[in-house]
Amino acid sequence: MIEYTDSLAGIEPHHLHGFFVGWWQPPTPDKHLRLLRGSDHVVLAIDAEAGRVVGFVTALTDGVQSAFIPLLEVLPDYQRRGIGQELMRLMLDRLDTTPNVDLMCDPDVVPFYERFGMIPATGMVRRGWMG
Repeated sequence: MIEYTDSLAGIEPHHLHGFFVGWWQPPTPDKHLRLLRGSDHVVLAIDAEAGRVVGFVTALTDGVQSAFIPLLEVLPDYQRRGIGQELMRLMLDRLDTTPNVDLMCDPDVVPFYERFGMIPATGMVRRGWMG
């Protein structure tokens, strides 16, 4: 059974293995926990039977006008079960009074985010791995 929570109570690095598949320099579980703690909002999907985090979404916000969703991840073995959709729905509920919610994504997942009323937009980024 998958449970959803916005609490990091009891979450330790050993609960966070297997994320960031295909990343050039994936964060270690220790850094992963630090980024969760440093986020303004976080929602976790937890497999209660396995006792592990199987998905998460984070948001950074000024609390007034704008928010950014930098990460939505679901472990490969748990994908295609609606977990990402529920994580996104719960996060957007938390950001409901924020007029501007932005995120960056690869073209292949644009249809996923369009389900939430999001539209493609032009943006600029600077990434550490780009040199």
